[in-house]
Amino acid sequence: MPSSNTEATSLEGLHILVTGSTDGIGAVTAEELGRAGAIVYVHGRNADKIERTLASLRERGVNAPRGFRADLASLADTAKLAKQIVAQVPQLDVLINNAGIGTGGSRSQREISQDGFELRFAVNYLATFVLTRNLIAAGRIPRAVIHVSSIGQEDLDFDDLMLERHYSGVSAYCRSKLAQILFAFDLAESHPRIKTHALHPGTYLDTNMVRQAGVRPLGSAGEGADAILFVTRHALSDSPNGLYFDQQRTARPLPQAYDRTARARLRKASEELAAPFLS
Repeated sequence: MPSSNTEATSLEGLHILVTGSTDGIGAVTAEELGRAGAIVYVHGRNADKIERTLASLRERGVNAPRGFRADLASLADTAKLAKQIVAQVPQLDVLINNAGIGTGGSRSQREISQDGFELRFAVNYLATFVLTRNLIAAGRIPRAVIHVSSIGQEDLDFDDLMLERHYSGVSAYCRSKLAQILFAFDLAESHPRIKTHALHPGTYLDTNMVRQAGVRPLGSAGEGADAILFVTRHALSDSPNGLYFDQQRTARPLPQAYDRTARARLRKASEELAAPFLS
């Protein structure tokens, strides 16, 4: 059950960036953070949707001073996003890496990003890696980094990170989500003053990602937002670092997440793949 310490942790006045916050869980999260007193920064791919989201949040009394446009399928765009945040956000307390893409539904054809990487690995993991690392390198180390991952996980094959053999959208998605958790645990160990957690927000919640996969939603986007707010408060409380949550309960991801050798291999591979885009 949620601890009273976590429930009591205030978000009032904290500056929080939520990636992928123009619809779905991200949009509800942004609103709920604002209702809790946070200053919310919005991110999305579409400029019009960003402006509509900001207007909607402000109508509801949320302090949402700025939005940022970036396509996380492009690591150049992601690196530019980090620079814009450094230049335009005077303070950043929490980074919530929520943006992502799903399994692709019934599509079985391998897709690639603008940089030639397998698309789900690029958007769900590599973009998160670049954005987070560049903000840290710029000295804008947030108090907490929250990775919105998934209970759907699959071990990484370091000989085939780009799934060039035996591709499936489900495997691509599940591997990218485990990669996020490995990164969260690695970051918690290398930067212990930054609370870094990962979470599964809920199963088949009512989002575009789930509907595009042809799945009937089993829960609301609000359930996912509640989980993100819980984990954010947990990260800001006096609590252990480097945890994985299944909604609002601590849980254990696949064992590979606890393998320091695997985490080091992923870090090295990521630094090599993203080298032109890292500060």
